[in-house]
Amino acid sequence: MNADPSAGWIKAKWPAPTGIHALTTTRGTNVGTRNGEAPAAVAANRRLIKSACLGSAGHLQWLNQVHGDGCIRAESGSCRSQPQADAAWTNERGVGLAIQSADCVPVALASADGRRIGAAHGGWRGLTGGVIKNLVAAMRNGGSTAPLIAWIGPAIGPEAYEVGADVHTAVLTATSRSIEGRFFRNVDTPGKWCLDLFALTGWLLRQADVEHISCERICTWSNANLYSHRREGATGRMATVVWKAP
Repeated sequence: MNADPSAGWIKAKWPAPTGIHALTTTRGTNVGTRNGEAPAAVAANRRLIKSACLGSAGHLQWLNQVHGDGCIRAESGSCRSQPQADAAWTNERGVGLAIQSADCVPVALASADGRRIGAAHGGWRGLTGGVIKNLVAAMRNGGSTAPLIAWIGPAIGPEAYEVGADVHTAVLTATSRSIEGRFFRNVDTPGKWCLDLFALTGWLLRQADVEHISCERICTWSNANLYSHRREGATGRMATVVWKAP
């Protein structure tokens, strides 16, 4: 079902340059097809988001997300398809970037000079596989030295995100066992931990030399106005969109 954009979309609170914006949609504006939503309704919601953010002149890049580390450069022509990737960047005015999520971490990036924007979908596989590092490297390709500014959008909080040994090992391999306490808290069940995706994403951004990071730690699982796969199983998807005004 469609929703009025004024009815509560979450706008990023970050010091982005003038003309660069980011937001996450809320429940009711479903952009995913994995919960049985009619494709026509999903397409209408995507058009609604594109129009609200970019108007009739802009283009919005959607991705076929696979929990990987792939990153593409988006341009007006590429927005006609959905490339397989979990991150995208652009320096083309009037092109927006859209990330789908329902517990995974959406990340918006902007260069301080206002020339480039980026977005990433960060499940634990993508985060530990290098999707943040690859996106930052792509945005700096060609010698751009402008500082990058990041916004970490709504994701599942550590109170609700219990994981097993496979995730625990992957995170410590990608980071360091010496800082395990930054990301994990113990639970009563042997071989289980609670993972703080916000802390992990922030650490990975800092490792990639992103110094300006904003994060409100909005938990999808505990917020009934947001989709949460862990809470609901088959469910819709929010969109996190970053764009430069056309």
